[in-house]
Amino acid sequence: MTIGKLRSWFFTIPLEWAVTAVMITIAVVTSVVAPAGRWQRFLYRLWARMVLGIAGARVRVHHAERLDPNANYVVAANHLSLLDTPLMLWSLPLEFKFLAKRELLKTPFIGWYLKRGGHLTVDRKSLRSSLESMNESARLIRERKLSVLIFPEGTRGLGELQPFKDGAAYLAIQSGVAAVPVAIHGTEDVLAAKHSEFRSADVDVMIGEPIPVDGMTLKDRGRLTADLHARVSQMLAGSKARRAIQ
Repeated sequence: MTIGKLRSWFFTIPLEWAVTAVMITIAVVTSVVAPAGRWQRFLYRLWARMVLGIAGARVRVHHAERLDPNANYVVAANHLSLLDTPLMLWSLPLEFKFLAKRELLKTPFIGWYLKRGGHLTVDRKSLRSSLESMNESARLIRERKLSVLIFPEGTRGLGELQPFKDGAAYLAIQSGVAAVPVAIHGTEDVLAAKHSEFRSADVDVMIGEPIPVDGMTLKDRGRLTADLHARVSQMLAGSKARRAIQ
């Protein structure tokens, strides 16, 4: 067993869980009087910064100016690590909700956070249930002017970009909200999928130009999905090339 694994198992992981438990408990308790707004966003960003710092992630955000904090979007990002969730909370210059699978509502702390934070969930038990959940989410995005983050690969990748499911495109078109491609590079070096060893590393978050969906119908969701995937892939290739010559 390596020193890195020992440090991760006996220091980093327990500290990450302790910070998460304390911060989510504070968020849930204080949500009784402050269910949303600056206070909750401050807590989530503080938690994210602490988790990323403990993990050893050195974060750099590129092109944050492409997002208008007063607008709402459907953000589609690739997924490499458990750290991608706090990374997005820290990096995106806007308040947003996660779109998560409904089973997570039963998970301690994470489920509490999703419920109290008003995050959107999808019931994947059947195609009908999934469509109903997606249509309801699109309605909430449109009527409440919410921004939503979705990981369209559906699961954590093992280093390579996986095909995108069309959920992000579906939500963007149904709600009439611009879709934003975001590329994450480096979280797999800090904590790879299906691994438990943390390592210090650089992490880059690249925010692409928003893609308007004006005039699109659900028949166009395959084209929009392909466009999102291509843009994320292009940004990842650019990031890898920049690192190679540094």
